[in-house]
Amino acid sequence: MKLTSPTIDEGKPIPRQHTGDGTDVSPALQWTDAPEGTRAFALICDDPDAPRGTWVHWVLYNLPADRKELPEKVPTTPTLADGGRQGKNDFGNTGYGGPAPPRGKPHRYYFRLYALDTVLDLPAGATRHGLDLAMKGHVLAESQLMGTYTR
Repeated sequence: MKLTSPTIDEGKPIPRQHTGDGTDVSPALQWTDAPEGTRAFALICDDPDAPRGTWVHWVLYNLPADRKELPEKVPTTPTLADGGRQGKNDFGNTGYGGPAPPRGKPHRYYFRLYALDTVLDLPAGATRHGLDLAMKGHVLAESQLMGTYTR
């Protein structure tokens, strides 16, 4: 499985519009080659370089198995039109919260996509921890895209 973005190149800076310094909208993402038996997708975006430990920027799950992309500017609603659900990020909000690191060294932001063999019995608003527990034993494949951001 491969995860890409038309605006984020692997290992390169994340464009300002996808950060807390810009309009803070989620980037468009696309994926290919999901394994047979995929019933749903989940996505987590986090920053392992945050001063207090890994900071979660986006928790998204139960995306339909026939989905191959997310558009730019996914609404920050708990439930999406296609039934996908969004959890709480570490800013305390639902949906995407873009990079907003302290001034200094660049931070890495990992977008991780998971192909799951089931639709998760998890209500909207779940935390990353809750999603990790629910996905345990159900991940068929994983792919990631990493971008950087610095102030």
